[in-house]
Amino acid sequence: MTAPFTPEVVAAVSRHMNDDHAEDSLLICRALGGQPTATRARATNVDAEGMEFAVTVDDIEVPVRIPFAYRLTERAQIRQEVVRMYQQACQRLGLSPRSVD
Repeated sequence: MTAPFTPEVVAAVSRHMNDDHAEDSLLICRALGGQPTATRARATNVDAEGMEFAVTVDDIEVPVRIPFAYRLTERAQIRQEVVRMYQQACQRLGLSPRSVD
């Protein structure tokens, strides 16, 4: 199975998530990644099937992989899936999601 995203795309997506959406990543990992006590989440990889994070739990960094709802084939789909995951995480945690225009 070949990865649809170049290393440059993976780096750009990870950088964007870490720089602009660190709190969203944390919510996603708490609610969908099975780490409800996580205190930090850092995006480390993305491929056609999901996104990977390094999550801090009890001062220990652990890997977490969140699968996408479907196999992605285009970069634009990454944003759609991350927004979906964020909204699903907010729902599970009983939080009101902010507008994501």
